[in-house]
Amino acid sequence: MSGIKLISTGSALPAQEVTNFDLEKKVDTSDEWIVTRTGIKSRHYCGEGESHLGLCLAAARQALERAGIEPGQIGVCLVATLTQDTMTPSAACVLQKELGLAEDTVCFDLNAACAGFVYGLHTAECLLAASERKYGLVIGGEVLSRITDFTDRSTCVLFGDGAGAAIVRWGEDYPSLSAVMGSRGNSGVLYIPGVNTGDPSYIHMDGKEVFRFAVEVLPRCAKEVAAKAGISLDEVDRFAFHQANQRILDHAIKKLKLDPAKCTGNIAHTGNTSAASVPILLDQLVSSGQLRSGQKVLCAGFGGGLTWAGALLQLA
Repeated sequence: MSGIKLISTGSALPAQEVTNFDLEKKVDTSDEWIVTRTGIKSRHYCGEGESHLGLCLAAARQALERAGIEPGQIGVCLVATLTQDTMTPSAACVLQKELGLAEDTVCFDLNAACAGFVYGLHTAECLLAASERKYGLVIGGEVLSRITDFTDRSTCVLFGDGAGAAIVRWGEDYPSLSAVMGSRGNSGVLYIPGVNTGDPSYIHMDGKEVFRFAVEVLPRCAKEVAAKAGISLDEVDRFAFHQANQRILDHAIKKLKLDPAKCTGNIAHTGNTSAASVPILLDQLVSSGQLRSGQKVLCAGFGGGLTWAGALLQLA
């Protein structure tokens, strides 16, 4: 058996914290309405001088420093995102230069929306198996505030900006991620118009349909990962679910009969950060000591595409 282990993490949030009370001044909404329906109390927005690249770079540097490795040891650099600063070059390619990664490092962005980081973990697992350098850098980063329609009270309260990074290492004797991934092509439930459509590139979402999709696919995905790994869900030490909506998370936790103490989240103060959601949460779990060496965390994301992905990641 071969696979990857989590070596270190990092994260970055913009300086500006935007509370529900701040949004009340812009939109016909209220703190009570938002908290009751989403569990979100605040989120972070990029301000002047802050960028997608800046967030990814800060998270990556923190993860590299904590890992105690040199940039030249990285064989793969992947950025999961749908809000990179430029269509091309990719954020990963710019990071190659800024971090001083070797020029033969495999660098590219991938877009699987909110499932993107977990897609990236499995992609890195596969690529590192064929790489001479066995360390990988996987990042999830988003600046969703710049594609949020602040006239749409049902969606603008949900999203925030941020980035999370993970250093992973491949080993022949490491456990497989037991990754499970899927897609259900749908261009109407959760989408962002392309640059040539003539429509503003804002997030459009059918909340009820997204909820139905999420409460179906998240529990199923978690069960399939555990079954593929040959363990029960009780044997998982932590769960890092995409922080989309607290009601979705509560439904999944109840349906899976999980211990809520193993499912600590951060949605109250980050909002939905799409591909950045899982890695930011991972960093907070590691930094706070809630996830320790040797423990297993089941990561799962779901979102636009529609896409979903789950993986069982062990901390080295």
